[in-house]
Amino acid sequence: MNPPAASATAASPMLTGLAPVVSPGTVLLVLGSFPGVRSLELQQYYAHPQNQFWKILQAVWPEVPLPSGVDSYAQRCRWLLDRGLGVWDVYASCEREGSLDSAIRAPVANDIAGLHLPKLAAIAHNGGESFKHARHTRTLGVPVYQLPSTSPANASWSFERKLAAWREVLAAHKLVV
Repeated sequence: MNPPAASATAASPMLTGLAPVVSPGTVLLVLGSFPGVRSLELQQYYAHPQNQFWKILQAVWPEVPLPSGVDSYAQRCRWLLDRGLGVWDVYASCEREGSLDSAIRAPVANDIAGLHLPKLAAIAHNGGESFKHARHTRTLGVPVYQLPSTSPANASWSFERKLAAWREVLAAHKLVV
């Protein structure tokens, strides 16, 4: 007798996201949706090599090299914070198979208001799934932006077009000249 086939609707495991990368000096908080598989494995934001998050920020600030290498994540986070950026996700946990936002099920939202960032001047949602929470982030009383996703799944935007959009928001808050 053969064992029963696995159900396609079987519940995915509940996944827990990453802690926020913020400081009292955070001016702009970048909110993703939820870390991808590679980011969860490494416990690092935007760890997938095809994600353009770090490449875009390096292009915004080319005069200050972004730390690289296997053990450079803590230095990358410091690099980010030194520029007034913070990173977190709108979801604290969810069920999901793979890394696609479209596969997110049973999400639990993070308490973004609970961060208490005294210099926060704006929130930038990294992609459409994150931006679905803009009605909540707008209650914080700062401008809220939707930026094009840096995910490799967002192939309809060129690197140059993404960079221009990101640079415009950062410049609006005097994080770049």
